[in-house]
Amino acid sequence: MKETHMPERAEFTDPPERLLKMEEVSRRVGLGKSMIYRLISEGRFPAPYKISPFASRWSEHEIVAWIAEVKDGFEGKRRKFW
Repeated sequence: MKETHMPERAEFTDPPERLLKMEEVSRRVGLGKSMIYRLISEGRFPAPYKISPFASRWSEHEIVAWIAEVKDGFEGKRRKFW
């Protein structure tokens, strides 16, 4: 009988990528839907991924990075948001 070898379980150091709905993005960044879409159109906010014809989601990693960048600006390091 042929012996099958199961590959060892991969070890991941980073948590898996989460995709966020607009409601959660809005809550996390403290901005409304209209402002988020305005910033996207100006190239100043991460664009969503279209996962179906009727659904868009944002990368959690991209949102967290955007928050960190804006936070740095408000602490006087560099101000890029407004």
